[in-house]
Amino acid sequence: MTYAMHRPMRPRSCCASSTTLKRLVSLFAAGVFACAAGVSSAQTGDPQAVTVDLPAPLEAASASPAQVGKLPVDEQVRWLRRAAQSGALEKLTDAQLDALFESFDPLTVPRYIKEGPNGYPSYEFTMSRQERIHGVWPGSPDHMLVRLSRGPLRIYARWLPDGAHSGQEIIYDESKRSDELYGHLGGLLSVIPLWTSVNGTLAHTQSRHQVRDLGTEYIANQFVSEGMKFAEAGITRPLTIDVKTVDGVRVVAFTYETATGQPEFYAKKETLGLDLRHPWFRCVESYDNDGRIFERIVFETITPKTFDDTTFDPKNPAYKF
Repeated sequence: MTYAMHRPMRPRSCCASSTTLKRLVSLFAAGVFACAAGVSSAQTGDPQAVTVDLPAPLEAASASPAQVGKLPVDEQVRWLRRAAQSGALEKLTDAQLDALFESFDPLTVPRYIKEGPNGYPSYEFTMSRQERIHGVWPGSPDHMLVRLSRGPLRIYARWLPDGAHSGQEIIYDESKRSDELYGHLGGLLSVIPLWTSVNGTLAHTQSRHQVRDLGTEYIANQFVSEGMKFAEAGITRPLTIDVKTVDGVRVVAFTYETATGQPEFYAKKETLGLDLRHPWFRCVESYDNDGRIFERIVFETITPKTFDDTTFDPKNPAYKF
């Protein structure tokens, strides 16, 4: 993974005013409730109809990037959404992006992520993933092709030849077996497809996550839920904001660090890379209490697609079950 690093933002104080802290806690509480309710209606319709068309006040519509930080939070969120959807955001220079996100109110990015949509209702993506399992960091990442559709949640995943565990495949369909997945998971199992529990030993030999955690929605939802705990701990801003290029994907990266770390928080330190066209994260790196990275995920390509039933059928002749 290559990084194009830019000047770090000066560290910010982790101490918030009581008014700001109450507002942020309230915001993240609402975000957690929304996540618990499931995917928003904007994520369950036509895969191409994922933008949120909200009218922007004249002040927000006419504001330049240098002026946005002076707007109220609601208008900052509207401006950010419109700039991302129109492509204007990704056209800004690294220095402009750095200054823009530094100027935002602490509530703006969490609101933008919470209101989503945090993914397409039906899409295909490629991703690289590494996780520290039983203390061991893998020498090379898994490189995966994933097809995912919601309502019901159905997933097909294949491990690609240029990554670890090449040739593995899994299928999950919550409408048929909500607590099991079907696949060949490695070793002898690579030629013996079988059903196994989504929480079982076999399913977790290479990941601490469930198959249902695949996709951009999981990381966005985790950011919202962790953000509530950040707010309660007095962390209202990221430690640093950088513009990075991660495996060819240009993002605005927010690094958060907590005083106590695990197990109170998911990670002691976490860096999340915001997509410049959509309200979701393209990459995440998580570090434990000893400063060791224990998870790295990069979404390389994300493409909305419509799938038929054969996509999630083990009998599909294109698959090797």
